[in-house]
Amino acid sequence: MIKKFRKKPVVIEAIQWCGDNFQELEEFGSQRHIVSNPDGTLTIETLEGNHTAQKGDWIIRGVQGEVYPCKPDIFEQTYEEVAETETQASPPEKSFNKGYEVNQK
Repeated sequence: MIKKFRKKPVVIEAIQWCGDNFQELEEFGSQRHIVSNPDGTLTIETLEGNHTAQKGDWIIRGVQGEVYPCKPDIFEQTYEEVAETETQASPPEKSFNKGYEVNQK
């Protein structure tokens, strides 16, 4: 289940990788950005290169539409869940190329 969380002051969307929700992650991100590996990990193409996510890690969609993993302990220290009615920001665009284009000046 995709939940919304608050990193002061930015609201982000995130989903926790539990090992059996890859289809949900595909809908959240994009196949070209998230790859399921035979060992149960994920390879996530980020703005800084490829990162590996383990079961239990959170996958975050950033303000530029980029996706990246975050360890559960860091996530819990950094974010708090917000009610759907608290989210004022418009959802990020589905074009994940936007973040890459911005950084390729």
